[in-house]
Amino acid sequence: MIYQWVELQKTMLTPAAQLAKVTNRLLVHPRNPLAKTLVGRTLAASAEVVDRTLHRYPKPAFGIDQLTIDGHSVQFQQEVVQHRPFCALQHFRRLPSAAASPTEKLLIVAPLSGHFASLLRDTVRTALPDFDVYITDWADAKSVPLRLGAFHLDDYIHYVMDFLRYLGPQTHVMAVCQPTVPVLAAASLLAQQNDPCVPRSLVLMGGPVDARKSPTEVNRFAVSKSYKWFEDNLIMRVPLNYPGFLRRVYPGFLQHASFLLMNPKRHLKAHLDFYYDLLRGDAKSAEAHRKFYDEYHAVLDMAAEYYLDTIRAVFQDYLLARGMLTVSGQRVQPEALVATRLMTVEGELDDIAGLGQTEAAQRLCSGLASSQRQHLVAQGAGHYGIFSGHRFREQVYPQIRAFLQQQ
Repeated sequence: MIYQWVELQKTMLTPAAQLAKVTNRLLVHPRNPLAKTLVGRTLAASAEVVDRTLHRYPKPAFGIDQLTIDGHSVQFQQEVVQHRPFCALQHFRRLPSAAASPTEKLLIVAPLSGHFASLLRDTVRTALPDFDVYITDWADAKSVPLRLGAFHLDDYIHYVMDFLRYLGPQTHVMAVCQPTVPVLAAASLLAQQNDPCVPRSLVLMGGPVDARKSPTEVNRFAVSKSYKWFEDNLIMRVPLNYPGFLRRVYPGFLQHASFLLMNPKRHLKAHLDFYYDLLRGDAKSAEAHRKFYDEYHAVLDMAAEYYLDTIRAVFQDYLLARGMLTVSGQRVQPEALVATRLMTVEGELDDIAGLGQTEAAQRLCSGLASSQRQHLVAQGAGHYGIFSGHRFREQVYPQIRAFLQQQ
């Protein structure tokens, strides 16, 4: 009943959130004489903080419609080119322009770990000048009707394989965080099947390929509880007001709470700073806070089968790292990869996937020559810094681009 109680609470607080929003708009209106006074700014800031605390955060848009590339304005159109019940393959199609169009395809596999794929907006935007970019846009499980069936970790891997077959040979793949395991498994299975659509290159970034290495709080928590504890305490039924009514899920609000509890002091400080930025009239800093937390607070539900499979296979039994992962009865053999080039990326300060967890893929892919491999530790970068922000754009991405474009 916890999910139902949370939904009831959100519904009951909606009028308060709307009142706070209206109050804020009235107080900051330029024709309001209080807008430029300390009292007015204090009341307006308080109202906005209340509104942002109470309101529901919808799925964010990528918002990548136009970029300046080589001095030319280039427009992009986002389109779904493949659709599955739990994922849509999005393509950022470049419209005709004077700038040269890239011919190499890059599939970015976004994490299915609580946030929407738009979390990788900066990753996509940075790669668009150099590659024809596709991204996995995972569905919120509470929006998927029960009649469309279950979704397991095996299904995730098959989705990736299907998308690679759709994109064709010579496709580059970038997996960020959680998908490092299923993407490596998908590529390995394609190689085992002598499929021509095995990826040309794999870039695995900040993921738990071998969660035994440098365990973080995330890893320690996963092994501190039994599989049954996760199933009994974290899996809930979707309430009546969603299309996925009665589907078993790991709710997004629980994942969101775990995100916040990992760094409670940092988040509290961020919100206090936001409040004082509003009082000072620091519009730039306040807007940066809004953009970050609009994304951070927008979370999705995960199908229970997939979540529990991941807990067991990745974080408790380390099946891929131990050579024991099977998909639809077939054992995954990363050593079968012989033509694919592999790059692993880790953040020096990553507190989610510790140092060595992603690099473990280098050991597993023993069929690759040294000339086909590269490992990068991004100095000073935390988990998000390896795929977003200035460190990613200035330090990490140039090396990824050079690796992918190397013949």
